[in-house]
Amino acid sequence: MKQTERIALSAMFVAVMLVLGYIENMIPIGGMPGIKLGLSNSVLLLSLYWLGIPVSIQLMLIKVVLSGITFSGVNAMMYALAGGVLSLAAMILMIHGIRDVSPIGAGIAGGVMHNVGQITLAMLVLQTTSLLTYMAILMVVGAVMGAVTGTVAKLLMVHLPPKFAPPKRKSRSMPTPEGDRQSAP
Repeated sequence: MKQTERIALSAMFVAVMLVLGYIENMIPIGGMPGIKLGLSNSVLLLSLYWLGIPVSIQLMLIKVVLSGITFSGVNAMMYALAGGVLSLAAMILMIHGIRDVSPIGAGIAGGVMHNVGQITLAMLVLQTTSLLTYMAILMVVGAVMGAVTGTVAKLLMVHLPPKFAPPKRKSRSMPTPEGDRQSAP
């Protein structure tokens, strides 16, 4: 993939993550604070597979900052950053460390760790451990929602135009995160 295509795809990913984040803020799920679909994580999963770790980290940071400035404010930005860092770290470990983990498995790990990051920050800020019960609930919800976002990412990888899909690995038919390298002309 050419550099200009990488930049355009990255910008498109940020725009889609912002729109999905905005839509998710408007949809109350379960009547409990902190429960969201997490659909923007499916875009981040695509980024990890197609654009690699450094670009994905940048995209997550840009999304957190722009969402905080645009929709939610500095306090929510702190919680989104805590959840985003742990979520992205878990997905990186699943995709690039363990290998042969499907986007669904990576999505589950990311969903669970996102909630762990946010509740851990809340426990530190509020100086209480009473949120551990709530963390247990959110971990289950994170696993379910992570499976949904992983499934969305997997379906997108299959159905997006081949131009955007990197070459497939030999061991599985999943796109490789580094399959987009080209030799210099």
